[in-house]
Amino acid sequence: MFPCTQQNTPLDRSANKKWSFRCCSSSLLFSKLFSPLMDQSKLAALANSNLFREYIGAESNNVRFTDVPVSSDILSVRIELHPFLAQIFVQPVVPLNLDCGLVVVGLSANSKLFREYIGAMSSSIKLSDVPVSSNVEFHFIIAFAIDYTGLENPSPTNGKFNAFWASSHVTPEEIASVKAKHSNVKVAVSLGGDSVGSKKAFFEPKSIDSWVQNAISSLTSMVKQYNLDGIDIDYEHFKSDPHTFAECVGRLITTLKKSRTISFASIAPYDDGEVQSHYLALWKKHGHAIDHVNFQFYAYERSSVSQFVKHFDEQVSNYGGGQILASFSTDGESEGGLGPDDGIFEACRELKDKEKLGGIFIWCADNSKKHGFEGEKKSQHLLAA
Repeated sequence: MFPCTQQNTPLDRSANKKWSFRCCSSSLLFSKLFSPLMDQSKLAALANSNLFREYIGAESNNVRFTDVPVSSDILSVRIELHPFLAQIFVQPVVPLNLDCGLVVVGLSANSKLFREYIGAMSSSIKLSDVPVSSNVEFHFIIAFAIDYTGLENPSPTNGKFNAFWASSHVTPEEIASVKAKHSNVKVAVSLGGDSVGSKKAFFEPKSIDSWVQNAISSLTSMVKQYNLDGIDIDYEHFKSDPHTFAECVGRLITTLKKSRTISFASIAPYDDGEVQSHYLALWKKHGHAIDHVNFQFYAYERSSVSQFVKHFDEQVSNYGGGQILASFSTDGESEGGLGPDDGIFEACRELKDKEKLGGIFIWCADNSKKHGFEGEKKSQHLLAA
C-alpha cells in the first residue's frame, strides 16, 4: 500500500471536502522515515480534519500499538486492523488510551457492535431485562435527555439537559450493576428525540456559544452522575439552520471527547430533507469526531431486502467513512423498513457478506420485552457469528 492516499483526488480544498488519510505502518522504518509526530498534525491541517488513521498488522509480526507515535495536537488517531486479523479476536476490540493521546482501535469492515435504545416508553423496563451476549460490543442508549424544562408546559432551556426517560429503573445503581456483570457493556444517553410530552422537541439554541456552554456543563454532570460512556444525537425537529446545528453539536462532541468525559458519540438521522440537511452539515464539518451513524432505516416505507440494501448503500455514500449501523424497530405500530419477520436478518447477512455491516441497533427494548427480546438475540448471534 502506498504510504499515504486520499479518498478523493485531486486534492481540492476549495470545495471544503472532508479528507481521510490512511497510512500503513508495515514497519518501524516507515514510521521513522515519515516522522508521524510532525506529519499527523500537518496532514490533519491539510485535510481540514483532526483525524489521523493508521493501518497496522498487515505486513509485520512484531509491530505494536505502542510503537506508533501519537501527536497530542489532533483529536484522535484511529488505528485500523487489517480485515484478516478480525478472525483472531473473540472479544470486541476496545479503545486504547496511550499517554500521548486517545487511540481508537477498530476494524475497517464489519463490526460486532449491537446497540439498543431503552427507557423512552416503559416505566418498568430495566437494563437487566435485556439479554447481553459476551461475544458482541453492547451499547445501551438511554432515551432521552432533552434541553427542556419538563413534561408539563415544556419550554426549551438552551442546552441545559434534563432526564426525560420514562423508566424509573434506569438509575446510576442499575447502570453500575449491569456494567459490573457485563464487561462488554457501555451506556450512552440520547439527546433530543421526537417529542417532549405532547409537543415536538425542537433544537432551539439562543446562540451557539451559550448553548454549547450550557450543554457541556449539564451533560458533564449527567455523565458523571450516571457513569455514562457516550452520547447519541437524535434531534428530529429544528428551529435553527444547519450551520448552527453543526457548530453547536460538533463543538459539544469535540469538547466532551477532549476532556475525556465521553469516549464515543453517534448520530441518529433518517431520510427526511430537513433532518438530512442538518446532519449532513454536521457530518461535513465534524464527522471525524462521530463514531457511529445510527441511521433510522425503519423510517423508510416498508422495504424489500434489496431495497433495504440499496437504502443502506445510499447512506454509506452520504456519510462517507462512517460506521453505519443497520436498524429495525420492534414497535408494533411501525410499518417502515424491514422488521424481524420481514427479512432484516437476511439483509444484514448480505451486508455482512459484503463487509459493510457496521453493526445493528434496535428501537427499542421497551417494545421488545413483550416479544421476549427475540430480535435482540438474533441480532447479537448474527453479529457474533
